[in-house]
Amino acid sequence: MFTMKIRELRKKKMISQEALARLANVALNTIVKIESGESRHPRIQTMAGIAAALGISLDELIKK
Repeated sequence: MFTMKIRELRKKKMISQEALARLANVALNTIVKIESGESRHPRIQTMAGIAAALGISLDELIKK
């Protein structure tokens, strides 16, 4: 699931949740909820921002 992928990529790039939130232009709470699985259906704009911040395409982020 993309929640695990986000966490793995973030840790691989050695950036904090706070830094990812800033880079993706979303609230820290949003990153925390997505990574924990609490937010199961984040907005596409949010996911696109996270993908861009992680340096991957949206397709790469959401495909299994």
